[in-house]
Amino acid sequence: MSSVRPVPAGQDDRARYADALEDARVAAFPAGEFAGQESFMRASEIVDLAGRAGIGPGTRVLDLCCGVAGPGRLVTRTLGCDYLGVDRSPDALAVAREQARAAGLPCRFEAGSVPTLPAGEFDVVLLLETVLAFPDKDPLLRAVAAALPPGGRFALTVEEGEPLTTAEQQVMPDADTVHLVPLPDLLAGLARAGFEVTWQAEHSALHLEVVDALTAAFVADRDRIAAQVGDRVVDDLVLSHRLWGDWLRSGRVRKLALVARRTGP
Repeated sequence: MSSVRPVPAGQDDRARYADALEDARVAAFPAGEFAGQESFMRASEIVDLAGRAGIGPGTRVLDLCCGVAGPGRLVTRTLGCDYLGVDRSPDALAVAREQARAAGLPCRFEAGSVPTLPAGEFDVVLLLETVLAFPDKDPLLRAVAAALPPGGRFALTVEEGEPLTTAEQQVMPDADTVHLVPLPDLLAGLARAGFEVTWQAEHSALHLEVVDALTAAFVADRDRIAAQVGDRVVDDLVLSHRLWGDWLRSGRVRKLALVARRTGP
């Protein structure tokens, strides 16, 4: 997805991209809250969500659309688990593998295009800041349910709101990756897939603080970032963040975190 986890059109050199944005991201997040994530989530939110999903030593965790796996490495380092990250980008996985190796973390990674999931059974499935990218949520939710035994947990974040209007699609960069979902529709889809929501929290205000800080940091560091990834990338990045800021400020979009337990056989 290009707006919360920004990967601009034509730009999949994730090592170069992550390096170009790292200084601005470190400056934007409060001290200790940046852990390599490509989103508006703070490190403390990631660990809290993982803990509420019951992740701990020995927990079999499948992290979908993991990207460069900043959250996955954080969870593995902080809580301990048997971690497998999946992403369709070979460049992102190369970064993830190298950073996990350098940190001495026993993380594993596989290439794959969700909702097709790796074989095996897991205790927890993570999907952070990427539900937005799926126009049809039902196949995704069914695939997650199939990867979990009864009692398994699905920990996710979601951008809640009505689908984008035509006018909104015309101004949002890479709008084909921005598929908002009303909360009642998401809850109904989870129920159809055999899930019961056990915990839910709203983080809109926290994410608004982060998106405003990221926007300011990208603008302040624009020339250096553009020298590494190009003017269009930076322009789209700043525009998308400004739009997310406007939508969060107005209530057009809410940011939610949920844990759902698989109930069916």
